[in-house]
Amino acid sequence: MDFSGFIGGILSLARGNTIIAIVIALGFLFFMYRRPKLFFGILFFVLLMAVLFYMISTMAGSGSDQKRRLIGQEEKQFDSQ
Repeated sequence: MDFSGFIGGILSLARGNTIIAIVIALGFLFFMYRRPKLFFGILFFVLLMAVLFYMISTMAGSGSDQKRRLIGQEEKQFDSQ
């Protein structure tokens, strides 16, 4: 999963559930106004989790691609014998 696909999924979820997206945005604005320290702590945590998820999914994708390539090479060697 690439970053644009991740953002696209979030945007399609927000478009499909407009009321929920507005309530979440208002909640974030309320936290930003009333408790900015808590808001920025939560924001930092969410961004950190998004980066970790992106890194894990990227690494897992490259590992599965390498596995497919190795299996394909073994099949070619087996077929040529």
